[in-house]
Amino acid sequence: MKRCVIVLVAVMAVFLLGGCSSGEETGNSESGAKDVESVSKLTGYWEGAINIPNQPLAFNAEFEEESGMISIPVQGLQNFPLATVDFDDPGIYFDMNLQGQQISFEGELSGEEITGTFTQQGQSIPFVLAKAEKQLEEPQNLAEIEVKGGTMKALIEMPKGEGPFPVMLIIAGSGPTDKDGNSLALPGKNNGLKMLAEELAKQGIASIRYDKRGVGDNLALAGSEKDLRFDDYINDAAAWLEFAKKDESFSEDGVIGHSEGSLIGMEAAEKASADAYISVAGPAEPIDQILRQQLQEQLPEPLMEEAEAILEQLKQGQQVETVDPQLNNIFRPSVQPYLISWIKYDPAEELKNLDMPVLVVGGTHDLQVPEEQAETLKQANTDAELLAIDGMNHVLKPAPEDEAGNMETYSDPDVPLADGLINGITEFLKNNGIQFNEQ
Repeated sequence: MKRCVIVLVAVMAVFLLGGCSSGEETGNSESGAKDVESVSKLTGYWEGAINIPNQPLAFNAEFEEESGMISIPVQGLQNFPLATVDFDDPGIYFDMNLQGQQISFEGELSGEEITGTFTQQGQSIPFVLAKAEKQLEEPQNLAEIEVKGGTMKALIEMPKGEGPFPVMLIIAGSGPTDKDGNSLALPGKNNGLKMLAEELAKQGIASIRYDKRGVGDNLALAGSEKDLRFDDYINDAAAWLEFAKKDESFSEDGVIGHSEGSLIGMEAAEKASADAYISVAGPAEPIDQILRQQLQEQLPEPLMEEAEAILEQLKQGQQVETVDPQLNNIFRPSVQPYLISWIKYDPAEELKNLDMPVLVVGGTHDLQVPEEQAETLKQANTDAELLAIDGMNHVLKPAPEDEAGNMETYSDPDVPLADGLINGITEFLKNNGIQFNEQ
């Protein structure tokens, strides 16, 4: 099984670009014209990423004539003013000191793309910036609740007309995946969960979707990595269900959990006594089994033996003090408590506990969580219904079986949801007594 599990490493990176100007008049008109032309090449809005292996860190920058700002959404850095810049077309060098750390970028401008090397604490990583059209944000219907560590925000998608409406809590998958279904570990956007919410609204079904703690709107809830537990995600989801139950805008409530969100969702649905539960592209195996399968395809035998030993200790609830640097990205000591808290959950076993209508959805072209996983979940709960969507991949889009073509949809927001997904969900809800009026 090729399920991709990404554990986000907190990386604080600051990027500086801007026009080069000494602030002095040189009196050389030819040189001045050249400077103006050079500065104009940088003026505008740029998007890019530091290409950290397995988890590119997205950022954007906006430049004026002699100044600029950068934003790193996943780290909550918004419109941070830029500082020192040295631009001698095509060469670019920019740096700054952030919280005592020297951070620098060195690269070249070619057309409307800047490529080069980002350096922080002695580590050098490639980066790229490309000129782009800035998208204006639409007004959003945001709600807030108090959770462990502070305030959490969520986006509510409401149908037209008067309620109350049934509401579905949509829970995103693993890694730095946001409420729209987009991951900063992958280029581009697919907007799969955003589309799901919008299509449900057209059917008269409201939805609540949120960035998990440490991502996007809820970056401030990240806290220390060593203190994070899988139960924190469960408790957050359960808190949103409790919010929905108390809001008179809503009638029945349910959960749609996607990928890793499937396990979070089934636990939250039981804890908050939801009226219905839907798993979409959810794995049926515990995370230690998934990691074993994933790592066997990537690691040489000596490292795989160490990974096996580490997983066995974590499964026993024991941390491992010494980890090979090559395995540090997955098993670093600070993330081990989280893995221990995650490993104890077996999705197939947990699904047996749900005393509510259950729908298990799988796509026949899902390269990350194969359709067979949905069948295994269905077998675990004999009362559950199974919906196999022909041609659907992991991001809920119609896609070919070949990997290259399949992955193209991960970064194409113009590809619609797979046929049969919305109809399958709405029919399941109707057949189980949840009332709504199509818009």
